[in-house]
Amino acid sequence: MKNLVIVESPTKARTIGRFLGEDYTILASMGHIKDLPKSKLGVDVEKNFEPQYEMMPAKKKSISEIKKAGKEAERIILATDLDREGEAIASHIKDVLSENSKSEILNSRFARIVFHEITKEAIEEALKNPRQIDGNLVDAQTARRVLDRLVGYKLSPILWRKVRRGLSAGRVQSVALRLIVEREREIEKFKKEPYFTILVNLTHSTGSGQENSEETSFDLIEIQDEKIEISEKLSLYDGEYRFAKTTIDTGKKATDIENDLKTKEFVVSDVAKKETRRTPPPPYTTSTLQQDGARRMGLSGKRTMQLSQKLYEEGFITYHRTDSVQIAESARKMMADFVKREYGEKYLASKPRFYRNVSKNAQEAHEAIRPTKVSVGPSAISDQLGPQYGRIYEMIWRRALATAMADAVIESTTVVVDSKIKNQKSNLKNGNEYRLRTNGSVLLFEGFLKINPYALEDKRLPEFKSGEKLLFVSATSEAKETLPPPRYNDASLIKTLEEKGIGRPSTYATIISVLEDRRYAEREEGRFVPTAVGVAVNDFLVENFKDVDDIPFTATMEDELDEIANGKKKWAPVISDFYKPFEKDLKTVEKAARVKIAVEETDEVCPECKKGNLVIRTGRFGRFLSCSRFPECRFTKPLVQETNLTCPKDGGKIVIKKTRRGRKFYGCSNYPKCDFASWRLEEIKQQN
Repeated sequence: MKNLVIVESPTKARTIGRFLGEDYTILASMGHIKDLPKSKLGVDVEKNFEPQYEMMPAKKKSISEIKKAGKEAERIILATDLDREGEAIASHIKDVLSENSKSEILNSRFARIVFHEITKEAIEEALKNPRQIDGNLVDAQTARRVLDRLVGYKLSPILWRKVRRGLSAGRVQSVALRLIVEREREIEKFKKEPYFTILVNLTHSTGSGQENSEETSFDLIEIQDEKIEISEKLSLYDGEYRFAKTTIDTGKKATDIENDLKTKEFVVSDVAKKETRRTPPPPYTTSTLQQDGARRMGLSGKRTMQLSQKLYEEGFITYHRTDSVQIAESARKMMADFVKREYGEKYLASKPRFYRNVSKNAQEAHEAIRPTKVSVGPSAISDQLGPQYGRIYEMIWRRALATAMADAVIESTTVVVDSKIKNQKSNLKNGNEYRLRTNGSVLLFEGFLKINPYALEDKRLPEFKSGEKLLFVSATSEAKETLPPPRYNDASLIKTLEEKGIGRPSTYATIISVLEDRRYAEREEGRFVPTAVGVAVNDFLVENFKDVDDIPFTATMEDELDEIANGKKKWAPVISDFYKPFEKDLKTVEKAARVKIAVEETDEVCPECKKGNLVIRTGRFGRFLSCSRFPECRFTKPLVQETNLTCPKDGGKIVIKKTRRGRKFYGCSNYPKCDFASWRLEEIKQQN
């Protein structure tokens, strides 16, 4: 055997195997082959935080195969992924193959290659340009692993003693949990205020005093030259939340204005037309792909990454864990040729576009997520892998291809109308003057929007002339109320984590999964709500580990990990600077009182002891009912939450249920006789 190529997965091995000849043998390590031990800390805090990596028992077969093949190979090519984690896997494989002094495998036989895409051209180019393992990237991954282990294994036992047995803590996950809890508290204390908006329908005069049949809706924006829309803001833990309302805060005010508008004449005071160009957004990064996966397909970040992993390993897209928005020159040419051939030269961008990375801390200089062969359309992926893969690929394909296309050209029109007093029949004193406004837009040239179905809808306005009179048709007010900041969903949580510099592309999906798996947060209508356990854990950590469980600290730590990856810092001193104050907090917290997990009381009397009331508690498998006199009375029963809706299939009660993984859904109480189920309550309301 001349060349042994080692990758992480069988799928990746199979894809690479299609491009290499008989001189190459491809084996999969099945991911990491070494890790810190599960049964102990595995970090020697007395010896510069040296990690005590061990062979993973489940990987013995893979390691044995790699060792055997390695002895027979003339060259060993480490082709694991191009991020820190992939670099660490390559380093561990090399260590395993050359750890024995009697080993026949010499250091000179190793070569490290990386590539952004699994294509014949990329593989051949990588083989022409091998390099050594990047020790700085390995150190950065080691630092992250050691840091997370110190936090997790030192904090978790304290949570067992102070909150509840079986709990665990994580460095980045704790900050994500704090975001969710802090947001929930802002929602709870938010005071809703009523306000009204007024819509006025006007029409052109035909010249004979008759109305034209074409009506246009105008928003009321000013009264007596004073703007009626006001903006307020809340200072939240993660930034500011702005919301708007109007000064029309009672139904009587709204009714009086409606009646007063009937007494007015309306004249067009301004018609402003503006031609604007709309530029395509940058290609996807890990964060933006996960956000759109949540918005457009309702997918969790974890599921989006699973689908993308398969697409990458099958050779259809570039590496999917990236925060870069750059596109290779060869890919630019490929997409430009495709646009010119399929849509015509007028749809091609006049010059190549270059996007600036807006991520707070880009990890490594990767490429953006794009199709490896733009000629492979979404339908081909759906046929080969399935519809979900096809839809994710379609999003990636459209977004990347749009960057090679011309700007869209849009004509925007704003029409402003002023009222004049027609007579003195107004119910309001002094007869108010009003200003109304409407906006419209027309797509003059679709450009990149030709392949983007999500982008724009025309709102074409009739022609208006400055100074012309319009006829009043109707005025209607709409009652509204100010809304609290929304709960986080997958998209908004990932976006906030990225903006604050918390976590990295490979960690966003894991952060959310851990919060759900530990029952610290649940989904309601696709948004995260903290559980009582999650609130208790968060409050304990915030109270006793303020420096660790905080956005600025966690973001700074991510910066230092990046500096390690760039060779600017050594990893052990960084960990030491963190651990010294952390260790003091660990000793101090032993004196803290045990935390009580809040329970929700009900009016139902315990059927067993007849003395206590049933309360809602949270256990390992979710929420349940138990006696308030626990442990004196140990009565428990499942919690069935009703919704006051009926099943559209058989008329039974719709109750809240959960999947095995804790995800909430709505089903019929007559199950298994009736199998009706839905993820969204709104869908059931529409059918009731």
